[in-house]
Amino acid sequence: MISKIIAGDYLNQTLMIHQPMFKKEILYIVKGFTKKNWIEINKDTVEAYEVLNKEHQKSATSAIGRAFIGSALLGGIGLFAGLSAKNKGIYIIAIQFKDGKKSLLETDEKMYKKIMQILF
Repeated sequence: MISKIIAGDYLNQTLMIHQPMFKKEILYIVKGFTKKNWIEINKDTVEAYEVLNKEHQKSATSAIGRAFIGSALLGGIGLFAGLSAKNKGIYIIAIQFKDGKKSLLETDEKMYKKIMQILF
């Protein structure tokens, strides 16, 4: 699965992990072919984030909670994503950047773990 932005700012852009030689991994939103067009995702660029679906959340109450959080961060699209995101191994993450931009990410478990490590 390709991790991508499914709503909000940077719609349809992909996520990529880059590891420079002898340095830690860097997570980017890829907007173009050159690194100057990439947007780094880290503690310095992200104001807040929320995982809208978790595998252990299956009840209607948790779906409503996810929908509320998604709606607060991204409006109607976030509301829909919070209600509908239930696929195992697929994660929906709402990110609010410090510059005011907001994005809804869809990712697999491997990328999800990297995002959590970088933003923790």
